[in-house]
Amino acid sequence: MNTNDLLKYFRTVALIEGFSWFLLIIAMILKYGFEILQPIKFTGWFHGLFFVIYCVLLLLLFVKQRFNFKDSFILFIASFVPFGTFWAERKFLRGEY
Repeated sequence: MNTNDLLKYFRTVALIEGFSWFLLIIAMILKYGFEILQPIKFTGWFHGLFFVIYCVLLLLLFVKQRFNFKDSFILFIASFVPFGTFWAERKFLRGEY
């Protein structure tokens, strides 16, 4: 897989991971506000899966020397902030990098 394809996959996963934050927050509101437990199981699993994929793709980009350490660290921290990957995708991943 070349670096451009990897970057395209990373952008897509970054957007999905950001959207999964949105779903997780809604599921948490349902769980703690209305005692509806079922959505949290699916959304937690979905969010966790895309978080791991995001981190693996980021590591691959870092190893292939596409990203420097500072920017890779910022992109990693963005994955912990709700909707941070939306910001990261806009700031770093739209071909302006």
